[in-house]
Amino acid sequence: MAKRAVVLTSGGLDSTTVAAVAKNEGYDIYCLSFNYGQRHKQELLSAKKVAQYFGAKDHLVIDIDMKVIGGSALTANIEVPKHREESEMSKDIPVTYVPARNTIFLSYALAYAEVLQADDIFIGVNAIDYSGYPDCRPEYISAFEKMANLATKVGVEGTTHLKIHAPLQDLSKKGIIELGLRLGVDYSITHSCYDPAPDGKSCGECDSCLLRKHGFEQAGVADPIEYIV
Repeated sequence: MAKRAVVLTSGGLDSTTVAAVAKNEGYDIYCLSFNYGQRHKQELLSAKKVAQYFGAKDHLVIDIDMKVIGGSALTANIEVPKHREESEMSKDIPVTYVPARNTIFLSYALAYAEVLQADDIFIGVNAIDYSGYPDCRPEYISAFEKMANLATKVGVEGTTHLKIHAPLQDLSKKGIIELGLRLGVDYSITHSCYDPAPDGKSCGECDSCLLRKHGFEQAGVADPIEYIV
C-alpha cells in the first residue's frame, strides 16, 4: 500500500508546491481545505483545482466559522494592507494574521491523518517570506509535532510516529517557485491574493500578491495569473 499523507491545501503558491513535493515523494495525497469565513472563496476554487491536478485520493473541505472570532483582516471588517515594502511586512505581526489558524488547521489534519492511518502531514509554512506570522516558525512546527504524538491514540500506543513536514520552511519565494517548477507545478491554477476582485482577479497590491510577484521576478519567470495592478 502506498504511503498516505494529509496535505493542507489552500490553493496558494506554497501549499500547491508542498502538494507537488508530497506527490514526488511517492505519497497518496489527501487534500484538506477550510471554508473558515475568509473574505473570499477564490482560494477554495483554486484548492479544488490543485487537488484534481495532483490526483488527490480525496479532498475534504471543512466548514469553520472563524468570523465569529474575528481579529483578522481576512475574517473581519478590517482593511487589508496594501503597497507595503517587504521590510514593513516582517516588522510586526500583520492584521492578516488569523488567530491560531495553523493550530486549528493542523489539529483537523491530525484527526484526519489518524483516521486514515497516515503518518504524515504536509504544510506550506515558510519562515523567510512569512509576513511575520508566529505559526509559521520552525519551533512552532516542532512543538506541534511533539504535541501530536502525545495527544493521539496512535502516538501513545507507539504504532506510528506522526510527522509534520514543512519542506518550504527555509526557502525564499524564489526558491519555492523554482522548486515547484522543477516538480511540474502549474502555477496558473493557484491563488494568493488576500483581497481579490469579484471576478477573482488578484489585486496585485496586498502583501501576499507583492511577495508572490517579487518571487517570480527573482526567479526570472512570468507569473501566469492575472493582476488588477
